Amino acid sequence: MTQPAAPIAPVRAAVRRAVATDIPELVRLRALLFETLGGEYFNPAPGEDDWREDLASVLTDRLASDSARLLVVDGATGLAACGIGTVDQWFPGPHNRNGRVGHVIGVVTDPAYRRRGLSRAIMRELLDWFRACEASRVDLYASHQGEPLYRDLGFVDHPDPALHWRP
Repeated sequence: MTQPAAPIAPVRAAVRRAVATDIPELVRLRALLFETLGGEYFNPAPGEDDWREDLASVLTDRLASDSARLLVVDGATGLAACGIGTVDQWFPGPHNRNGRVGHVIGVVTDPAYRRRGLSRAIMRELLDWFRACEASRVDLYASHQGEPLYRDLGFVDHPDPALHWRP
């Protein structure tokens, strides 16, 4: 008689802060995110300036910033996942007493590592950091694939419509 297969233990992601040597992989994962989102907004016509160098420069500047948190999970040959959060100082008001607003600037997992809880682990670390920074609110834009995770973590629809303007 054959024994049933043992259940696969959940992966315990070792989330850590990014370091300078992670920059090329962070750029790779961010590019992957934009490719999967598609559309003209995220993938402009060829011939426009390559944004990757600008991203690498900003990531390098923000690594040591108190107002940004760059988190990663290592894979076998590179990064398996990453997530970026920032906290901005806005003007306080009755709906935002201290004016500190957090932003999740994208969480992305390499396709080879998806469905293992890595994005959830990164988000939990980011949410702890936002609490420590006393952010009064955290905003994000969710992909269709990511929306269930964010709702499960307590994110709800924003009361204001999201609009944008491009000069």
